[in-house]
Amino acid sequence: MTLSSGNSSHPALSCTDGLANSTSDAMLLIGRILLGWIFVRSGYGKILDIGAYANTFPGRGLPSFLAYIAVPFEFFGGIALILGLATRYVVLGMIVFMLVATFSSHRYWEFTDANVRRVQDSAFYKNLAMLGGICFLFVCGAGRFSVDALLRRKN
Repeated sequence: MTLSSGNSSHPALSCTDGLANSTSDAMLLIGRILLGWIFVRSGYGKILDIGAYANTFPGRGLPSFLAYIAVPFEFFGGIALILGLATRYVVLGMIVFMLVATFSSHRYWEFTDANVRRVQDSAFYKNLAMLGGICFLFVCGAGRFSVDALLRRKN
């Protein structure tokens, strides 16, 4: 799989292009596993008691019923990312999920306690970095080592 038009824009910067091109599918698999695992791990605890988690939503300015959509999507969407199943569709949903989660749960600017603010600041920017990875996954697709590729070969 070629992720871009081939080489970097300047020959001096193209030393790793061959490595990137030859490992792109493996790197996409590793990236999918790492991104997906965060959602699976986070969603697993919540899915076991969605009701309790739903009770925290009004305090974040969200209706409780959204927990019954968000939690299964977080958990099963993470599994889909790991497997590379309907990747671009899952990524679109994850973008919405991450934006809502980030701006409703990690509003670091609202905290006056320095330690709490630092933790929320870190979580906020971690989520933004994950959004960046998810955007790359949308552009690149799941790669050769995925259910998407397997289904594509069967057609």
